[in-house]
Amino acid sequence: MKQRRPALALGLSTLAMASSFMVWNVFSPIAGSLREAFGLTALQQSVLVAAPVLLGSVMRFPMGIFTDRFGGRRVFTSLLLFLVLPLLLTPFVSSYATLLLSAFLLGMAGTAFSVSMTYVSKWYPPQKQGLVLGLAGLGNLGVAMSSFLVPLVYRQYGLPGVFYGLAGLILVTAALFRWGAGELPLPEKKQTVQESLKVLRFRSTWLLSLFYFLTFGGFVAFSVYLPTLLKELFGMAAADAGLATAGFVAAATFIRPLGGYLADRIGSRQVLLGVFIGIAGAALLLAFSLKDFRIFAAGCLLAGLCFGLGNGAVFKMVPEIAPGHTGAVTGVVGAAGGVGGFFPPIVLGLLRDSGGTYMPGFVLLALFACICLWLNGAGRRMKEREPAKVSAA
Repeated sequence: MKQRRPALALGLSTLAMASSFMVWNVFSPIAGSLREAFGLTALQQSVLVAAPVLLGSVMRFPMGIFTDRFGGRRVFTSLLLFLVLPLLLTPFVSSYATLLLSAFLLGMAGTAFSVSMTYVSKWYPPQKQGLVLGLAGLGNLGVAMSSFLVPLVYRQYGLPGVFYGLAGLILVTAALFRWGAGELPLPEKKQTVQESLKVLRFRSTWLLSLFYFLTFGGFVAFSVYLPTLLKELFGMAAADAGLATAGFVAAATFIRPLGGYLADRIGSRQVLLGVFIGIAGAALLLAFSLKDFRIFAAGCLLAGLCFGLGNGAVFKMVPEIAPGHTGAVTGVVGAAGGVGGFFPPIVLGLLRDSGGTYMPGFVLLALFACICLWLNGAGRRMKEREPAKVSAA
């Protein structure tokens, strides 16, 4: 039984993260319909889909610390139960302000990432971290499931069907996790906030945060804004755009474990070298294909594959920065990735309202990928000595 406990922890954590990410992404697939129903501008729509990303990002750091201190089973169960109330209240919203408040509160679902990664990493040795955390990242499929299912349910049953259905799913998931997942013994000496904050001193923490800002931020930004782009640029129906977005998310998610596996074998920096080149190329392809669906789709697929490989490779390095403080590092890096998904939709909305085109946004993405490529090369010879400092602290 003990040999099965790590696998059970991985499986249930992935399930809980997938359910949470369905909630986190719930507004994106129906944003176009909500725009018509509430009379929103392009910028207001962008803010609506980005709002959950904001809270889900900034709260990842404290939630990672809480997981280190109180254990993943307790923190994850509490998080899931918290989500039920805003899910039940959302069908009663009657204005843009209350809709935005609901989206903001449901953003807590995005913190499931740091809880899941911190919880799972404690069950496996360092040499398996890349693959295992990549498998845990399959919880991102929740975004694909919501992209596909939410428009269908909304069309048949409206907001009550969507949000009451998700509330039921979250309650079932909370029960399964509470009574099915194990918990490793917690340290007798609890880490203080000051000890957890020490990870902010390390260059590697900020370098990985920048890389994850690009790879996971890009993944989130495409996931929440791709339905809008497909509907506006190519006139796709909401259900079709949701299905296409689900395909993008699935491709990026399923390839994530491969990124972790390759990082275990050849090193994260080698994987990231190819990833950043690929993202830059995909961004330029997208910038100049806003009227050609086939080329645009190819660019999205290339970007998604690179985002997924990069996510797996980055998180291979996270547990190595500060053993014993994985939750804190996961929170910082995860928060950076979430914030990376918050700004692009707003920037794209501003560009569309002011200049009538999305092209400059994709050019900026290519430029940022080139900056990360240079930093990855510049940091190749940097040996991380800081874990020893943390252990001694």
